[in-house]
Amino acid sequence: MRDFAYALAERVEDAFAANGGDVFAIAGGTELLNWMRLGIAAPATLVDIGRLDSLRTIRRTGDMLEIGALATLNEVGQHAAVREHARALSQACLAAASPQIRNRATIGGNLLQKTRCAYFRAEAPLPWGCNKREPGSGCAARDGLNERHAIFGWTDQCVATMPSDPAVALAALDAEVELHGPGSIRRLPVRDLHLCQEEAAALAGDRADAAATVETRLTPGEIIVRYLVPVTSARSAYVKVRERASYEYALVSAAVTIAVEGNRIARASIMLGSVAQKPWPLSTETIIGLPPERAALLPALRQCLADARPLEHNRYKVAMAAGAAMRALVEAGDLA
Repeated sequence: MRDFAYALAERVEDAFAANGGDVFAIAGGTELLNWMRLGIAAPATLVDIGRLDSLRTIRRTGDMLEIGALATLNEVGQHAAVREHARALSQACLAAASPQIRNRATIGGNLLQKTRCAYFRAEAPLPWGCNKREPGSGCAARDGLNERHAIFGWTDQCVATMPSDPAVALAALDAEVELHGPGSIRRLPVRDLHLCQEEAAALAGDRADAAATVETRLTPGEIIVRYLVPVTSARSAYVKVRERASYEYALVSAAVTIAVEGNRIARASIMLGSVAQKPWPLSTETIIGLPPERAALLPALRQCLADARPLEHNRYKVAMAAGAAMRALVEAGDLA
């Protein structure tokens, strides 16, 4: 562990410099401390934003839920307004990690956590290539042990996935993220916050060797301040498929919103998790007009996944993603 300086932020503006370079913002610390231990990050200064109570608010304002970036996963998951109007988000938050970590981890930091790829999350120096850690060194997972990796949006430079549970739910709920930076405030759909590897490579241009390190659309100095979730009559659900029931990341997850009229699906949104480096949208054209029932939905969802590009060891994710989306739609349809 390297020595580092510590500063306590008294205003949101104090955190603007703490995003990149040798200065990092810290809130819950459940992710950043792992980065420091593994050598992924070596900040000279940590700016603690954890006492900015203005970023901890959870409330309904008109037809919008406002969720501050420093609200913990348990606070969000257990909040009555979230449970009533954004059930998928409540389920996603309470399915993450363990109760102890959820009491500390913030919903702002959760969306910025890094991939769970074992080749990436190894202690430096790495004995294999990882373009996220060392641009140009290769991707050991591409032809290695890739059973947990992407089936959409990957390139030969990187096949990692984004592991956040709340990100998938927020994307399905058409939420926006509010970003503050030096002299700027902007909002972005949560579904556009992250970049799959194909998008990252297109943005990188002639810096293709560094494309794997580009994961979000945040600009230098920007921090997540809050999320805005529309309150609608649609019902939502989140299904997480994992190897054990607690303290485990998803093999595949699905978040959906659905509106039912006359026992037929009138409107829907489907987002998949752990299949790409971003929440991955599925087309809903084939399910509109169907009843929210397993027998009708599963063949249509399998058709929606026809363009998946599984790797050598993760073909199971295609069938698993169809099943997770079907389960979420049936659950949300029952509520609707």
